[in-house]
This record gives sequence, structure tokens and C-alpha cells, in this order.
Amino acid sequence: MNDWVIASSLATAAGTLVLAVATFSSVRSANRSARVAEESLLSGLRPLLFPSRPEDAPIKVTFIDEHFVLLPGGGGTAEVTDDAIYLTMSVRNVGSGIAVLHGWRTDVPQDPNNVARPAVDSFRRLTRDLFVASGDVSFWQGVYRDPREPAFLETRDLVEGRERFIVDLLYGDYTGGQRMISRFLLLPRSDGSWMAIVGRHWNVDRPDPR
Repeated sequence: MNDWVIASSLATAAGTLVLAVATFSSVRSANRSARVAEESLLSGLRPLLFPSRPEDAPIKVTFIDEHFVLLPGGGGTAEVTDDAIYLTMSVRNVGSGIAVLHGWRTDVPQDPNNVARPAVDSFRRLTRDLFVASGDVSFWQGVYRDPREPAFLETRDLVEGRERFIVDLLYGDYTGGQRMISRFLLLPRSDGSWMAIVGRHWNVDRPDPR
């Protein structure tokens, strides 16, 4: 009788173990499938900004004070007045989702071999909503309005001296996630215009690929 009870207990334990292993494997497989599905969904929403092409049509950009510029494809504009510095750049979204621009900052060129991702709290919030549809061209605009601000003085000297300068853009998908920072460089041309190139992209909400 005791042997039968022991054998029954062992059989029950073995069955429970097999069931636990099967459940664990099923849960792992389900989690893996969920992660794959989530990544597929996110990739369909993910934006990525590049400069537009030189052959893209120019865009009329208007500021809140009714100052406006005609922004050429593949480039940017930089205008200095006594009270403001007006900056624009033509961008193309090569990602698969809508890009929603959140903020911007400018900086002096840095050593490309020793570049850290800028802090999110160092960006200036845009005063209007700017969207770039997937595969389409749109614009970014920014303005400094306080001549006493160090960034105003630094950017003014770079623009007036026809020196290259950095424009960092913070943006994400239309759900507010997958934030990215793309670093652009505005280069002065001999004809007085500015050419835009992109140098680096950083992920804010997910691991970087490098």
C-alpha cells in the first residue's frame, strides 16, 4: 500500500513538473511573440529626420511676428536683427511614422570623436506644433529674442561670422514616444545661403544602436 501511495505521489509530482515546464515554455513563447509584435508596431510609428534634398521645393516659413523667409530645399536660413535671430531648416522624414517636433537647441561644432548626447532638458520647447509626415518634406523653425541671452550672443557671432553651427532637434512619434535627437550642421555657402547636413542620431527612450 505504501509503495502505491509513493508511486502515485511521484507520478503526480512528475505530471506537475511537466505541466510547469510546458506552461513556462508557453509563457516565454507568448512573451517573445508579444515583444516581436510590439517592435513591429513601434517600427511602423518610428520617425527619422534627415535634411531635405536640394531639388525639393522651397517652403515659405512665417514667424509669429510676421517675419517670413523662403526656405530652400536641402538647406536652412539664419537671419540676425537687433531684436531676434531667425533660424529655419528644411527636413525630410525618412522614417515610417509621423515626426512630431518637440524642441531645439544650437551649439558650436564639437569634436566628432567625443560627442555626448545632449540633455533633454537643454532643449527649447517649440511654440507651435510642427509635424513631418512619413516620406514628406517640412520645416523646423526657431528664434532667439533676448539679446542679453548667452545663446543669442553666441549664435549671432556664428551667423554673422559665417561660421558653421549645430542645430539639435528633439522629436518623437505621434503618440509621444520613441523620442529621438538628430544633430544637424548648418554650413555657410559662398552665395550667402546655408547647407544642412545630418551627423548623428540618438535614441532617448530606447537603447542606441551603437
